[in-house]
Amino acid sequence: MSFASLNLNPALVQALAAAGYTEPTPVQAQAIPVALTGFDLMVSAPTGTGKTAAFVLPALQRLSLAPARHGRGPRVLVLTPTRELAMQVTEAVDKYCKFSRHMRTGTVLGGMPYPKQRRLLEQSLDVLVATPGRLIDFIDQGKVDFSRLELLVLDEADRMLDMGFIEPVRRIAAKTPATRQTMLFSATLDGKIERLARELLRDPKLIEVAGAQTKHENIEQRLHYVDDGSHKHRLLEHVLREECQAQAIVFTATKHGADRLADKLFHGGHEAAALHGNMNQSQRNRTLAKLRSGAVRVLVATDVAARGIDVASISHVINYDLPKVAEDYVHRIGRTGRAGAMGTAISFASSDDIRQLKMIERYIGQTIERWSVPGFEAKNPMRSEAPRRGNGRPGPAGRRGAPPARGNGNGRPAYRGGNAKRGNANPR
Repeated sequence: MSFASLNLNPALVQALAAAGYTEPTPVQAQAIPVALTGFDLMVSAPTGTGKTAAFVLPALQRLSLAPARHGRGPRVLVLTPTRELAMQVTEAVDKYCKFSRHMRTGTVLGGMPYPKQRRLLEQSLDVLVATPGRLIDFIDQGKVDFSRLELLVLDEADRMLDMGFIEPVRRIAAKTPATRQTMLFSATLDGKIERLARELLRDPKLIEVAGAQTKHENIEQRLHYVDDGSHKHRLLEHVLREECQAQAIVFTATKHGADRLADKLFHGGHEAAALHGNMNQSQRNRTLAKLRSGAVRVLVATDVAARGIDVASISHVINYDLPKVAEDYVHRIGRTGRAGAMGTAISFASSDDIRQLKMIERYIGQTIERWSVPGFEAKNPMRSEAPRRGNGRPGPAGRRGAPPARGNGNGRPAYRGGNAKRGNANPR
């Protein structure tokens, strides 16, 4: 199947080809034709499957037609849970309308000056991308006009609910025309999401693609047991120096933990930087720009980066601290293995992490492969499990480990990197 077969405008197909995208992903192939007919949509698909293009492309096709009414305010509103995701959606709009008429796009989000965003809302916009909290601020000030809104998109709706945005989302939707088309995209469609959909959508078409228990076949998932913080840091240093040849995101549980670890890695010779919610938007934008340019090789982040970062050169995701919420594991590891690449997701776990680990494995429907690195083994692997060794020797319980590792000429095992391409690249 090609993008042209989805009845998209030639200018959009041309932009996709220029970006190197040849075939739609399953969620794009199913959602775009339905969206173009004007039906409301409720879509469930895991992170990294191309959901952004699945709603941006039909939105841009709608915007190629004359507006139903003139005035100020947006014709399309996209609500996202995080600032990073809002910026990613804005970048996607700019990329896909490269050969279309100029689109007036704006973002309204926290961490940026109010006056500039207030002036933006006084204009006629094609697309407004916003986080709920900041948009509610402007609604309360009477600065938002939704009278000509045609399309409302709720992106990562499950995350918005987790972050406490359900009431702001309801209030925003209540200010928009009842005639609007609404599209809801979520990694899961649990009871809360279904209730919200019944409130905001009209007879929606349901599309479910590769549910939350997807096996992430292009991502090698590994678990390393650690004894304590010192052991964990030494193992992290080993992975970054000996295995990761591209870029990595290292996830921590707290903002202060991200700062401390990034500082420690930086002074240890790594091109490292932190990303978390205490940074203002300008700081976060600069850090992400350095990540995309390659100036930052190791990004140490909280779950603020678990959604909304799409950098194809991320070969490794490392869960320095396991996530508190099992679903966040899926979103974290989805930062690697993008655009057809292979990726590696490594998690560290101590005896204090048993409960979190079991929750994660139940959620993803699989056991994460246990690994150990010669010289970095845990003294007491939990529950006497036999970790998979990197040298092909049998584990402690007699179970055979991994096939022999490829040598790198220095006596240390070499691991599979995340740069091998497989299949066609697709828009994310």
